[in-house]
Amino acid sequence: MRILIIEDDMETASYIKKGLEEAGHVVDHAYEGKEGLLLATTEEYDALVIDRMLPHMDGLTIVKTIRASDINTPALILSALGEVDDRVQGLKAGGDDYLTKPFAFSELMARLEALVRRVEVDAPATKLQVGDLELDLLSREVKRGGKVLELQPREFRLLEYLMRHHGQVVTRTMLLEKVWDYHFDPQTNVIDVHISRLRGKIDKGFEKNLLHTVRGAGYVLRS
Repeated sequence: MRILIIEDDMETASYIKKGLEEAGHVVDHAYEGKEGLLLATTEEYDALVIDRMLPHMDGLTIVKTIRASDINTPALILSALGEVDDRVQGLKAGGDDYLTKPFAFSELMARLEALVRRVEVDAPATKLQVGDLELDLLSREVKRGGKVLELQPREFRLLEYLMRHHGQVVTRTMLLEKVWDYHFDPQTNVIDVHISRLRGKIDKGFEKNLLHTVRGAGYVLRS
């Protein structure tokens, strides 16, 4: 893991940094709040260890600013303030965990590992699959039965939406809003044309059709 420690107490920071590095992790250290915020918002980390009381900017402000910037890196708040209200404030500010000083390094390490595991479990899927149809969101590759299918960008978006809602009937209005970003009906056959093209690419030549029209309702992708 790559971990950022934002801690003004050099003895505590050195203690944590040494322990983490001995465990094989890469560690950066910021002494004060503004420096820590800069690193947390410009570098990529697996976890943050943030002291609550810091020079120039306190730890809760750092966490709030990070969350307002849509950065979801797990944050463990350290503090000598251990009352229930203090812990609640830390969690409400956007902290993922709260550890009271003094603490055992083994507990800090266990909490960090738990936070990172939680993120890995909650990470969004990068591949979608319905039957033998596969869509890779990273490589933008679509395959059926191992055969690569060439899709145009709009066809890819349409298929992605259908796959995310496989087994459900999606209406024309849903497709216009989510795939075309229209919030009105343009009174054209744009959806019909793209559905027809997509059907020709994902179903033609295969034994079983996946894309179906539900008369008077919309479309459904099902295996």
